[in-house]
Amino acid sequence: MLALFIILMLLWIVGGIAGLAVKGLIWLFFVSLVLFIITAIWGFVKGVFSKKN
Repeated sequence: MLALFIILMLLWIVGGIAGLAVKGLIWLFFVSLVLFIITAIWGFVKGVFSKKN
């Protein structure tokens, strides 16, 4: 599951950089930013509420 979070976070970062680098794709940066934040919150909540024995 950790690998999925890492892959998603890297994907959103690459998408955001591509959105900034290519003129006219600034919307891609904002979509990537929102998805990055959602993924980070999801990972934090999943980590806080997971049962570790």
